[in-house]
Amino acid sequence: MATSLQKNRYAFLVFLFLLFCLLYFFFFTKQTLEPSLSVYKDLLLKAPSLSPLLSSSLELANPPSDVYSPADLGTSETPIGKPISPISKREPIDLGNSSNSINGEILKERTKTSLSENELPSPAPVQKVNTCNLYMGTWVKDEEYPIYTPGSCPYVDEALSCQSNGRRDSEYLKWRWKPYDCDLPRFNATDFLERLRGKRLMLVGDSMNRNQFESILCLLWQGLPNTKRMYETHGYKITKGRGYYVFKFEDYNCTVEFVRSHFLVREGSRINGQGNSNPVLSIDQIDKSARRWKRADILVFNTGHWWSHGKTARGKNYYKEGDFLYPKLDAVEAYRRAMRTWAKWIDSNINLTNKLVFYRGYSSAHFRGGDWDSGGSCNGEIEQILSGPFLDNYPLKMKIVEEVVREMKVRVILLNVTRLTNFRKDGHPSIYGKSNLEGKKVSTRRQDCSHWCLPGVPDAWNELIYASLVFKQLSSAFHI
Repeated sequence: MATSLQKNRYAFLVFLFLLFCLLYFFFFTKQTLEPSLSVYKDLLLKAPSLSPLLSSSLELANPPSDVYSPADLGTSETPIGKPISPISKREPIDLGNSSNSINGEILKERTKTSLSENELPSPAPVQKVNTCNLYMGTWVKDEEYPIYTPGSCPYVDEALSCQSNGRRDSEYLKWRWKPYDCDLPRFNATDFLERLRGKRLMLVGDSMNRNQFESILCLLWQGLPNTKRMYETHGYKITKGRGYYVFKFEDYNCTVEFVRSHFLVREGSRINGQGNSNPVLSIDQIDKSARRWKRADILVFNTGHWWSHGKTARGKNYYKEGDFLYPKLDAVEAYRRAMRTWAKWIDSNINLTNKLVFYRGYSSAHFRGGDWDSGGSCNGEIEQILSGPFLDNYPLKMKIVEEVVREMKVRVILLNVTRLTNFRKDGHPSIYGKSNLEGKKVSTRRQDCSHWCLPGVPDAWNELIYASLVFKQLSSAFHI
């Protein structure tokens, strides 16, 4: 009987073993695993659009701050990636266009410059995105530059069209900004416009921002199959005198705009004791053009160069807070208070769910032997600054900007271009700010060593905006 019990127990154990094997093969076959594996496969092949719940670890600048959240700006919801009309019914900002993109690049049937299904939109290794400081790097020679041909773009002001005005050297056109720790994605006008589809991109600031505005118009213009589908909505031509432009891109139902605001705070005038009108700057009031800022989806601000001009630098009977006119106020302190006024307005008026804000940092000037109004010059400069203390020059204004941005509630992307412009003493118009088709001797009396030739350095600023959007998308999509 004991033998019989042993045999039954052995048979029962064998039965349990066989049952376990059957269950093991049933639950862990390839067919059973495939649905769960496909979740990860889809995640890698289709980078999702940015979510307001995802925070980026991308270090854009000091401070490393940025913000982006999608939300509907119009009266009705519109599917991502489809044209909408009119412009007032705007779709949410979506840097990746998730419903019509693969890794943030537009599908092949929608653009001739799309990437293949398994490619990333950036040559930078994904693992480096979260550690790459875009503003620490060097300029490298690139024979594929410039992105657009000198003299070809109809939106460059005469004062910035250096080659058309007689500048003969061209090596300054061949430089590309290269961060130390990663590569910037190649500028793709079609992809940039897809990211702007249904949106309003607005640059607000002084003539340096107009310099950047003309650059971005040219960068996008050169990528259009039909350039007649891009136009200024009021029929205005680019001139120094006009302070407001709206360029429409019909095929993408988006606009790129410029609003002039020298100080970002309110300029005005007062009547002095002799009955004459004198200019004043109300550093506690936002500029009157701010009503236009509210309409934009993506904003790029700057101010700085006008704070070193005569009356602004002297600060005598010029700065005003409330009804009080300061007999004398230091220009640096006035700048700090003005920046805080701007920051307060941004914090009070910018909704994190439907706006994206950049602040572009101070752009270096390269006068030698004087300043812009005292005989300073830069003609004959055909090489970069490669060493010396000037490369480490960091204006007090930028330290103030960093301080103010760090204290803001709204997170702002700081385009910290100061250092990359320090190198480029070769990039200014100098004496080539006016057409000289007749071959007359060019006057060297007044030279422009503040603004930049186009094509040229401001193209890199706009490449950095594009890279910020692409890298932000990658860092969120891959959770790095």
